[in-house]
Amino acid sequence: MSLGSIPSLILLPPLNFLTAAVAGALLRRRRGGRVLLAVGLAGLVVLSLPIVSGGLLRLTELGLSAEPPGGATPGAIVILSGDQQAGRQDGAIVWHVGELTLEREAAGAALARRTKLPVLVTGGAIHPWSPTLASLMVDSMGQDFGVPVRWQETKSQDTWENARGTAAILRAAGITRVFVVTHAWHMRRALVAFRRAGLDPVPAPVLLDDVPQVHPYAFLPSVHAWGDSYFAVHELIGLAWYAIRP
Repeated sequence: MSLGSIPSLILLPPLNFLTAAVAGALLRRRRGGRVLLAVGLAGLVVLSLPIVSGGLLRLTELGLSAEPPGGATPGAIVILSGDQQAGRQDGAIVWHVGELTLEREAAGAALARRTKLPVLVTGGAIHPWSPTLASLMVDSMGQDFGVPVRWQETKSQDTWENARGTAAILRAAGITRVFVVTHAWHMRRALVAFRRAGLDPVPAPVLLDDVPQVHPYAFLPSVHAWGDSYFAVHELIGLAWYAIRP
C-alpha cells in the first residue's frame, strides 16, 4: 500500500533527520542542540548520496532473482498497489494511479499477456474521500494495457492486509500459488506477508536494481536518492517487524 502515511514520513528519512536538524537549530545554544543539528545534517547528506541509497536498495533485494523458481504453475497474478495521484479536469478532481502503481501494472500486464493467467489487484482507499486503489487499477489496466482484471481487493491499508484480503479471495477460487508483482525493494516483505496469509507466492519483481556504480555523480546529493533511501529503510524496518509479527 501507500508509503506516504504521516507516521512513516515523520519517523523515516529524510524527514526524521530534517526534524532533528530543525530541533537542533532551535536549541543550538545548548550542547545537545548542536549534536542534534550535526546528526540531522549529516544524515540528510549521507542518505542523499546515490552510492548510499543504491546500496540500501540492493540490501532489500538480497536473495531475489529475475528468474522465477520452479514448481507448479501459479494460478493467478497478484499486482500490489503503490500510490495514487489527483488532478483537476473540467473543474473536478480526477484520481488516477501513481508512478509506482503504474510500473507494477506494466510488469503485471506483460506477465498476464505471456501466461494468460487471471489478474487480481489489491489496494484500499488511501483517504476517506478518495477511490480505492484497486478500482483505479482496474480502470488503468484496461485502458492503459488492455488487460482485464478478474478480482479486486479493496479493503487493505498495507502490505500485510493486501496479502490477507487476497488470500481470502483466491482461496475461494481454489488458488493458492500466485505470482506476486511489486517492486524488487518491496518484494521480500511482500513474500513474507503472502506466505503468512497461507499462499504460495512466486516473486515477479518489476525490476531488480543494479549494483551501485562508483563514479563522481554517485557522491553528489540527489533528491531522487532521498526517495530511494526512504523506500529502502522503510522496507528494512518492515522486514524486521514482519519477522516478529504474530
